[in-house]
Amino acid sequence: MWLSIVWFCAFFSFTQALWPVPVEFTSGNTVLWIAPNVKVTYNGGNVRWSPQTYDKNGQTENVWIEQLTTNTSAYTSHSIIEAAVTRTLKTVFTQNLVPWKLHPRNELYKFEPAANSTKTYISSLTITQTGTDTVDTFKPLAGAVDESYNLTITEDGKAVISGVSSTGILHGLQTFSQLFYQHSTDAGIYINMAPVAISDAPKFSHRGLNIDISRNWYPVSSITKTIDALSWNKFNRLHLHMTDAQSWPMDVPALPELSKKGAYQVGLSYSPADIAYIQSYAQSRGIEVIIEIDMPGHTSVIGLAYPELIAAQDAQPWDTYCAEPPCGQLKLNSSAVDTFLETLFDDILPRVYPYSAYFHTGGDEVNVQDYLLDETVQSNLTSVLKPLLQKFLDRNHDQIRSKGLTPIVWEEMLNTWNLTLGDDVLVQTWGVTPTSVHDVVAAGHKVLFGDSSFWYLDCGKGQWLDFTNESFQTYYPFADYCSPTKNWRLVYSYDPTANMTAEELALVAGGEVHLWSEQTDPVSVEYMLWPRASAAGEILWSGRQDASGQNRSQLDASPRLAELRERMVNRGVAAGPVQMVFCTQHNATECSL
Repeated sequence: MWLSIVWFCAFFSFTQALWPVPVEFTSGNTVLWIAPNVKVTYNGGNVRWSPQTYDKNGQTENVWIEQLTTNTSAYTSHSIIEAAVTRTLKTVFTQNLVPWKLHPRNELYKFEPAANSTKTYISSLTITQTGTDTVDTFKPLAGAVDESYNLTITEDGKAVISGVSSTGILHGLQTFSQLFYQHSTDAGIYINMAPVAISDAPKFSHRGLNIDISRNWYPVSSITKTIDALSWNKFNRLHLHMTDAQSWPMDVPALPELSKKGAYQVGLSYSPADIAYIQSYAQSRGIEVIIEIDMPGHTSVIGLAYPELIAAQDAQPWDTYCAEPPCGQLKLNSSAVDTFLETLFDDILPRVYPYSAYFHTGGDEVNVQDYLLDETVQSNLTSVLKPLLQKFLDRNHDQIRSKGLTPIVWEEMLNTWNLTLGDDVLVQTWGVTPTSVHDVVAAGHKVLFGDSSFWYLDCGKGQWLDFTNESFQTYYPFADYCSPTKNWRLVYSYDPTANMTAEELALVAGGEVHLWSEQTDPVSVEYMLWPRASAAGEILWSGRQDASGQNRSQLDASPRLAELRERMVNRGVAAGPVQMVFCTQHNATECSL
């Protein structure tokens, strides 16, 4: 038996099976088993865990877990950890992995422990939080929470997770769930690399996904499923691009006509209760939801309810007046627009504040031609538009700050328009130029990276436009603007902080991987996101380089990512394959150049 384990570790090191890779990880080759009667404690008190908290199909959880996601007063460190323990152990016992795809054909029996061997069980999981959570722990500014954790499992079956914050403990529990496998004979759940010692912390404090929920409709269940998958990959931000030119899917009680006329169909909009549920669901999993209302561009949908606020509504030809139809932008010198925004923010921001430290005001792709048709401006000159944009931005950000939130903007507000931004403003880049990230930090501002050349997951599906017979040859073969597809290897190669000084790096809060939804909806979103977003997740958590300063190898990453993919599939996410089974069974050694 011992020889089998040694042979296995020579073929494929279990210490390299985790995703994202920890900062420090040591392990042995002792086999331990775990059963539902494992005793779990948190800061000395018993955690409510027993076999009755789940059924064999993983379909039910205690009612108190559901209450946690809808009642902000339930947000205590203990309630969050207790719910996370239940989710973790449900995963371990009912959604675990028989790793046949990760070993040579028909030879899994050589690498897993004998089913009839004498079993040593993990008897306890001791969770210790060394710091005290505050309200801001659950809705932090980037860098405000210590997300580090330590995890050990001794040869005699004592498991320990410790962290300064409950958020760090959530990450430790995710790692814990990746250490175990389901025996192929249904003999139980085992780990065969004890003793384990892990010390881990993220490289970047803002690790996000930006998903566009305006161009196609996503039900709440699709968003919460995405939140689950984000938490498994140790992301901590979900940026919801809530509105755009095509639809307004968010109910605003103070302005009911927005969603009544702007949603694709009555009923396809998020009520205040929906928004609260999404935010609290994420918060209980260590993820902060950031809502974006893009403006002044990408706002023509507002004109369906309030046409007096929009310049160049449905202007033609559309490619002169906007990046995508329908065209129209908020007027830049209108007191009616100011009144509208005051009402809009007074409604939305208090409902964001309990859950987030941020609010995103967009600012990308402002089309100057629209303001030739704006009777309050009637100019497309930068000299005329810049002071009006500055006034527009200042008004919005002053109101956001007055509600206790910090603004985020797209990079054009700084890099294109050279507007004056507050020191608190977080600037999100998407690769308008190859030097976008460096330009922001050179100006002394905090930045989020996520270049369209690497981290736009919607690229490569071809044009969403149709072409006439006359334009057919001009646009053939109908590639989209950011083709080709960003496969996981390209996503994994992205290193926006290369060659930065320590002073510049201190201004990099982190980044976001992006999924725009012209050709993505709830049917395809899981395949579009995973496991490519996982590749971005490891860059955000572990960095592009390893401890020796070398770029992480695809040959190292591929088998670990393949294992993560199988775990995600077992947990109900339709993630795409990393490689064909032949390759995963040969640890990628036969499938490399």
